[in-house]
Amino acid sequence: MGDWALAAVVGLVSGVLSGAFGIGGGIVTTPAIRLLLGAPALIAVGTPLPVIIPAALTGAFAYNRSGRADLRAALVIALAGALPAVGGALLATRVGGSIVLVGTALLILWAATDTILQVLHPPTPLPDETRSTQLRVLALVGVGAITGLYSGFFGLGGGFVLVPLLTRWLRFGVKRAVGTSLATVAILAIPGTVTHALLGNIDWLIAAGLAVGVVPGALLGARISLGAHDRQIRIAFALLLVVVGVLLAVTELTGLQ
Repeated sequence: MGDWALAAVVGLVSGVLSGAFGIGGGIVTTPAIRLLLGAPALIAVGTPLPVIIPAALTGAFAYNRSGRADLRAALVIALAGALPAVGGALLATRVGGSIVLVGTALLILWAATDTILQVLHPPTPLPDETRSTQLRVLALVGVGAITGLYSGFFGLGGGFVLVPLLTRWLRFGVKRAVGTSLATVAILAIPGTVTHALLGNIDWLIAAGLAVGVVPGALLGARISLGAHDRQIRIAFALLLVVVGVLLAVTELTGLQ
C-alpha cells in the first residue's frame, strides 16, 4: 500500500511536468520506479508507458482547446513512429535494462543541452505557409521515426526530445511544440505499451498508482505552461532535464561497477 501511495504522488508530479512541458512524464516516472520503488530496470522502462497515455491526452486536450496543438502534425509523427516504437521495445529487452537507463540519462542530457542552446539563441518560429507540403511531411515522418524508436527503446513518451526537435527542425513556437508533442505522445505510447506488456515489462499495480495522479497533474501543468513566457518554459525544461539526467546516470553507472 505504501508503494502504491508513493506511486500516486510520483504520478501527480509526472502529470504536472507532462502538461507543462509536453514530455509524457516518463523521464520522472522511470527514474522514480527504479530509485524510489526499487523495481528492476526493465520494469522501470516499461511501466510508465500505459500511464503516459491518459496524462498526454489530458494535456493535449487543454492545449488544443487553446489552439496550441497541431493535431495533423501529431498524427503524421505518431504514424511514422508506431513501427519503430515496437522495434525499440524489442531491442530494449535484448540489450538489458541497465544499459537502456544509462542511454536514457545520456539522451536526457543531450536534450537539456539543446534546450539551453535554444534559450541562448532562440529559433524563430516559422508559419507553415513558408514550407512546401511535401517537405513538411517528410520532416514530420523523419521526426516520427526517431521519436518512435527511442520511445519504445527507452520506455518514454518521447516528448522530452520531440519538443526540441519541433522547435529546432520545424521551427514551432514552444507552446505549439508542447501541445503537438502531447498529442503525439498519447498515440505513440500505445504500440510501446502493448509490446512491453507482452514482454512482461509492466508492473500494473505501480501503473495504477501512477495513473491516479497523472490526470489532475497534467491539467495543472498545462494551465501553468499556457500562462508562462516561452523563455521561462525553456529554462525550466532544461533545468528539469539536467537534474533527472545526472541522477539517473550516476545511479546506473554506480550500479554497473
